[in-house]
Amino acid sequence: MALNYEGLKIEWLGHACFKVSNSKKIYFDPFKLSVSEKADIILITHEHFDHCSPEDIEKIVKSDTVIFASRQCRALAGKGWKVVYMRPGEKERVEGITIEAVPAYNTNKHFHPKEDEKLGYVVTFEGKRIYHAGDTDLIPEMSSLKAIDIALLPVGGTYTMNAEEASEAVSIIKPKVAIPAHYGTIVGSRKDAEKFKLLVKSAEVYFG
Repeated sequence: MALNYEGLKIEWLGHACFKVSNSKKIYFDPFKLSVSEKADIILITHEHFDHCSPEDIEKIVKSDTVIFASRQCRALAGKGWKVVYMRPGEKERVEGITIEAVPAYNTNKHFHPKEDEKLGYVVTFEGKRIYHAGDTDLIPEMSSLKAIDIALLPVGGTYTMNAEEASEAVSIIKPKVAIPAHYGTIVGSRKDAEKFKLLVKSAEVYFG
């Protein structure tokens, strides 16, 4: 799936992986990549293998790539990469792009405990605010997200929100565009994305 949104190109590359590009190229959670276009910024939400994949990062990293990651992503250490470890609530700025780390956790499952401080991100890029939720349930902190243009939300259930919960998240966050993720590889299917689109009434929904 590729969407051109007001000068930004947003591509879903499978599972939780997205590439956002214009003057810079930003990847979220690269996993099972078939593309190899080099990244300016890579954002890793947490340490699980389907989100923190050094093998895939190796395909797109270059000497000046900046990697942002949660503190548990120790698989990234010792490789000579520039890694900035973040906690929820922290903010960084690189080459005019603002990176905000926000909470991502489970409320009724044990896979992503709140105390682990796994991450979602809000990235302000070319005047647009993009929210990648990471592996999360519907959480109270979503009500604090403001002026989100594009929300990238998990819908596959089991480890994250399902389609119904993700559609409720859209009603809280109020993005202009919502794109479902975290389906079709390990858990969930296209039917979850289709259900999500059917349920969402307050945003444009795109999926591949």
